[in-house]
Amino acid sequence: MLAVTVLASAATSWAEADKPSAAQAAGSSVPATPASNQAPAPAAPQAASSAPATELAAESALIKSVKIKGNRRIEIPAIMQAVRVQPGDQLDRDKVDADVRAVYKLGYFRDVTAQVETVPGGLALEYVVQEKPIVRDIKVEGAKELSVDKVKGALEIKPNAIYSYKELQKSVKKVKKLYTDEGYYLADVEITTTKRSDTELDVLVKIKEGEKVLIQQIVFDGNHAFADRKLKKTMETGEKWWLSWLTGAGTYKEEVLKNDQALIADLYMNNGYINVKVGEPKVELMPDKKGLKVFIGITEGDQYKIGTLGVKGELLESADQLMKKLKEKSGEIFSRSALRNDVIALTDFYADKGYAFANASPLTSVHPDTKTMDITFDMEKGHLVHIDHVNIAGNTKTRDKVVRREIRVDEGELYSATGLKRSKQNLMNTGYFEEANLVTAKGSAPDKLDINVDVKEKPTGTFSVGAGYSSLDGVIGQGSVQQANWLGLGLKATASVAFGSKSKTYNLGLTDPYFLDSKWNVGADVYRNERQYVDYTRRATGGDIKAGYPISDNMGTFWIYKYEEKEILDESQALLESIHAGSVLPPDTHTTTSSITASINRNTTDYRIDPSSGMMDSLSVEFAGIGGTNHFIRYITDHTLFMPTGWSTVASVRASLGYIQTYTSKEVPIDEKFYLGGINSLRGYASRTVCTTRQVTAVSLTDGLGVGTTGQDFVYLGGNVEAVANLEWTFPLLKEAGLKAVVFFDAGNSQDTFKDTFSKVLTSYGAGVRWFSPIGPLRLEYGIPINPRSGIDSASGKLEFSIGTMF
Repeated sequence: MLAVTVLASAATSWAEADKPSAAQAAGSSVPATPASNQAPAPAAPQAASSAPATELAAESALIKSVKIKGNRRIEIPAIMQAVRVQPGDQLDRDKVDADVRAVYKLGYFRDVTAQVETVPGGLALEYVVQEKPIVRDIKVEGAKELSVDKVKGALEIKPNAIYSYKELQKSVKKVKKLYTDEGYYLADVEITTTKRSDTELDVLVKIKEGEKVLIQQIVFDGNHAFADRKLKKTMETGEKWWLSWLTGAGTYKEEVLKNDQALIADLYMNNGYINVKVGEPKVELMPDKKGLKVFIGITEGDQYKIGTLGVKGELLESADQLMKKLKEKSGEIFSRSALRNDVIALTDFYADKGYAFANASPLTSVHPDTKTMDITFDMEKGHLVHIDHVNIAGNTKTRDKVVRREIRVDEGELYSATGLKRSKQNLMNTGYFEEANLVTAKGSAPDKLDINVDVKEKPTGTFSVGAGYSSLDGVIGQGSVQQANWLGLGLKATASVAFGSKSKTYNLGLTDPYFLDSKWNVGADVYRNERQYVDYTRRATGGDIKAGYPISDNMGTFWIYKYEEKEILDESQALLESIHAGSVLPPDTHTTTSSITASINRNTTDYRIDPSSGMMDSLSVEFAGIGGTNHFIRYITDHTLFMPTGWSTVASVRASLGYIQTYTSKEVPIDEKFYLGGINSLRGYASRTVCTTRQVTAVSLTDGLGVGTTGQDFVYLGGNVEAVANLEWTFPLLKEAGLKAVVFFDAGNSQDTFKDTFSKVLTSYGAGVRWFSPIGPLRLEYGIPINPRSGIDSASGKLEFSIGTMF
């Protein structure tokens, strides 16, 4: 029998279990002595020596058996799947070498050797493997600013997994980046291994965090068209300032800074600088090692204007009609974003007519001598496409019909890009889904497309017990059960109760937005509420039936019939004194209201929960007198415009006008009149104090000893007319957390006549923060009156605060 002959080998050191040797990296396959577990360095591959004649002769023999030797954890079938040499084959060194490479590439072994020995009738081929060690324990030292769990989460190597040198190197980079993203630019990360046994090791991650280093300076070179301040506002990366601990400004993040490079280029391209070049940002540590300096080089080039505009190709309408759809105009400064929007507008116009694959290719011709650029849109309409099937997925709870009724494209109809966009918007506005994606897929024919609707549901049922506060209601304790998608049918059911220092509310309600699968929105509520105002307490028990019908996707009508029994009690001393003096008629303490309200509403906002563009308009008329003791007519018109103003900021303008009148000899009830002031109307003025007032003198007051005194007070009687306008500008503070800041200007008044209302308009200004907190929307706003009323308003302003959902 011949001695065992080593045919091929692949080996690495124990410490670098999957770091290839020089021979492996070069792609050679040479015999090598298997690496010992004790070896501290990679085994040096040995050059293949000439085989004895008897061994060479044995190569022509048949292989009788193929075996695996040395494996402990890895099953033989898992290894054999990489082996191609089979019993019955003739021995071929190249094929055996290929098997060694294949087994090594499985990633489980630090050494693979092929060897043969003669046996009766042929050769026995053995693949001898030495498995990589297992990582048993991972320890982290020096992590103070970041949690140990967060550091371990960034590691590529995991406990009880096969050790990998490559994963160790990746882990160092990932932990380093983790610290860099948190501002610890000088953090040092070292990962070492300790041998526990021949097949096991421990990993130690040593971290020296160093001091937090933020960006102190952002320096530009070559910018002439835009000042440094303008460029910095364009960037998401910012310089360190005194609120960096809260906003994170100044933190260096490589991927964010690279994106800022594109944002600066966009700014130039949108202002006519078509040849701008923005250099890659260079980051360097400042000499005192307490901050970073970012350098960005810019080559602006010349500014270009739009020359001639035109369309050609397959036109569905005349060129003049298509040109009217373009926002760009000849002679204006070129803007890449405007060009992109025009491309979208033209393709959407074609797509809305069924040409789903329409293409608008902007062909440009640059004229350096005149600094102009001609643009011609080459139109290709493709072929007409119909909707084949609308497939819905992801709705484990919500019924298919609830999803389908929000979709504005139907099977068999022509394809519509606007219909798809509206469908996505409708689905998100239901509030049932975290995500709603509509994608097209091949249909049953070349001219048909399937629409695949994939939704990701979110919890729509809530049970909450909590507390809140508002300047109007005071401290509130509340409990509620609400299901916005009851039974998966889109039904909204609510049961709530709230107790506060100034209010008590109970409510039960059920609404079906598609009653009996029609377009009617039908609902009903029963309620009881009691609220303490400045001059009286109002208690009401009643119910309502409501119905709405959409005229279009953006417009609808709404009708409410309401019946309630009311009490006016706990009148203030000032109100009683005014009644006694005859300047105010005493209010009816027990009344009933039976009214119907008709309204028409229009909403073109992009996202109704938190709009950034579009308008909300409403006009309503309430007629009370269908039975009951109260008789009045109330008119209210309300309009709000939202406008994006760049950098995730939003400006909004709201204007509201209301009027209430009686049509009998009785006065309008005091509790039905208009009152302004407070966080929802005129900030800086006390809640429900902006209205018709009476100053009461010689009011009888009684101290704790029963001694009578005199003083002055005001009684607030409400107004028949209200007019209010609010201007706001919101901008993000912590975008990820939904924290925003707001600055505002309010103006308005409420009196008994239009003339009195507009003769002296009260105004205020201020700022605040807003946050969609887990327990409801939070608002903290400080308003300062510009023309405070003597004896009523504080010239220094008023803090308005509310948190929690109010019922």
